[in-house]
Amino acid sequence: AGESSISTGVPFLDHMLDQIARHGFLSLTIEAKGDTHIDAHHTVEDVGITLGEAFNEALGGRTGIKRFGFASIPLCEALSQVTVDLCSRPFLVLDIPALPPKIGEFDSELVEEFLHAFCFNAKITLHAQVLSGSNAHHIVETVFKGVGKAIAAALETEPRSGSTPLSTKGVL
Repeated sequence: AGESSISTGVPFLDHMLDQIARHGFLSLTIEAKGDTHIDAHHTVEDVGITLGEAFNEALGGRTGIKRFGFASIPLCEALSQVTVDLCSRPFLVLDIPALPPKIGEFDSELVEEFLHAFCFNAKITLHAQVLSGSNAHHIVETVFKGVGKAIAAALETEPRSGSTPLSTKGVL
């Protein structure tokens, strides 16, 4: 349904996770408590790991879904393209411009940390490419919205595949 209740202690991460939930039509309830008094690194990475594990478990045998999803997301001057394959082969390609060290209070290097932890634990391949943008918040938000939209597309049902995953090997 795309409804979320998210509280990680890292406000910018909460905002980005809400984008994945809303645009991916994923209902997320996330409550995390970490050592944010030091910095947000462990919390961001642990949320990515845990969300990825939950997503992988929810996919089950990955049958009856389209498997591939794509989204092109604009936000003002920023434009990102995100493609996912729910294939059980984890990989992340993140092609984004150099961001300033901070987006508000958020360490911008944690964008990649989160996406890497999520992809490898969800066992998905994700490619995100930023085509334009100058505002770091807009750039990152287009990527996270794109992750949600691409996942939503990949999760659409494919009745022609029946109970067999869309793979020449018969398994994902």
